[in-house]
Amino acid sequence: MSYLCPLCHQPLLPEAAVWRCANRHQFDRAKEGYVNLLPVQHKRSKQPGDSADMMLARREFLDAGHYQPLQQKVCEIFERILPATASGVLDIGCGEGYYTHAVANRLQARGETAVHGLDVSKVAVRFGAKRYHNVEFCVASSHRLPFAAGQFDAVLRIYAPCKAEELARVVKERGYVLTVTPGPRHLIQFKALIYQDVKLHDETPEEMAGFELVEQHSLNYPLRLNSEESAALLQMTPFAWRARPEVWGVLATTTAFDCETDFTLRLWQRNATQGVTAAAP
Repeated sequence: MSYLCPLCHQPLLPEAAVWRCANRHQFDRAKEGYVNLLPVQHKRSKQPGDSADMMLARREFLDAGHYQPLQQKVCEIFERILPATASGVLDIGCGEGYYTHAVANRLQARGETAVHGLDVSKVAVRFGAKRYHNVEFCVASSHRLPFAAGQFDAVLRIYAPCKAEELARVVKERGYVLTVTPGPRHLIQFKALIYQDVKLHDETPEEMAGFELVEQHSLNYPLRLNSEESAALLQMTPFAWRARPEVWGVLATTTAFDCETDFTLRLWQRNATQGVTAAAP
């Protein structure tokens, strides 16, 4: 598999330590193995995505196994729906690769499936590429996927935004998109620390033009976290931006913080009649 040039949408071909298209646009392969396909003009900030501190907190929390049930549920679904001959899977918003690597391990144990991880955060992708060598990582926008039409058997999207049109373009006919979103009570105890009026997460499925919802699963279980773990988890969530200093103080002085996880997994299948175009918009 190859990438598409983010500037002219022509195929990129590997040449030594670079990727180059017919129009001579060139993108270096980093020493860690990833390629940066996020041109300056496509950035919304100087350093998009999560910072190094956020990535370190996320890695420590995930390595402790707190979200392993979700990781294994994702792997089980992919292993069940995809044939051993599946050629490609993409993880959009892959972060440092915790889920991507697990999916690659599971699928590559029975075939030669190429697994790609994409994130807008260069820091996250560098972390992932340095650690996980069975995944092809790239820095790119989830709204301008640098891949050819119909390239993937399945796409994983955990919380990450992406246009349905782009998903329909890169997924094969009758291929799949697996989304993970917060369930109604996900981390409601953190909400209670931050908001006076605590509301449940909306359960309404998103609109996915070109796809049919074929499965929906709920996954929920309790967590008991120490002060460092609870602070790391809050740092991983959008709630962190609204947390007052006293909220962080409560977590820092709490020896055991009990909270709920609640995930909703939805499996979407691309309609056979959905047309695709040859290049990203």
